[in-house]
Amino acid sequence: MPKLLHLACSPRTESESADGARVFLDAFRTARPDWEIDAMNLWRDPLPDFEGYLLEAKYSRIGGKPFTNSQRDAFAVAERLALRLSLADRVLISTPMWNFSIPYKLKQWLDVIIQPGLTFRFDPATGYLPLLKDRPTVVIVASGSDFVTGMNRGRIDMATPYLREALRFIGISDVRFVPIGPTTGPTEPIRAAREAAHRRLAEMAGRF
Repeated sequence: MPKLLHLACSPRTESESADGARVFLDAFRTARPDWEIDAMNLWRDPLPDFEGYLLEAKYSRIGGKPFTNSQRDAFAVAERLALRLSLADRVLISTPMWNFSIPYKLKQWLDVIIQPGLTFRFDPATGYLPLLKDRPTVVIVASGSDFVTGMNRGRIDMATPYLREALRFIGISDVRFVPIGPTTGPTEPIRAAREAAHRRLAEMAGRF
């Protein structure tokens, strides 16, 4: 059965990014009822801290040293998380923008799965090479500013370029971003931005 992995990155179930994801997934289920949805909430599903034996395992692998039993057990957690991504035919990431960038839980997930020999490798002759196959990916980014029309109130979007590069580094380049914003301020711009984003998401989901 083909699978879509949904990474929910907001701690609020009624957030703008969560609402956008529901619109997308409702349309996706209608268009592809035979697909499995693997839903991962980064605030509820356990993520290991990147320290201790997991950190040691990374440097053992970089140095070409064998894992200890403790390092092997810790690295197995990262392998399971990376496998969920690897097994997905499509990916949906719904996230708010926090302080110009991404929530720390999403950064933690990336820090755990971006490991040598797991999602990338290094070749002395050619440099860094991704290990995951490419797959269509949609990223919903909700922010208090309007990065569609340019009325961003002087804020900078560092979430989009960071996620684009982090995903490209491990092999995922077919990524489309859907901004939702502004999410704060006068009611009418918020409503108009939300409706425009939801229309786009529903249309994209039908052919995703």
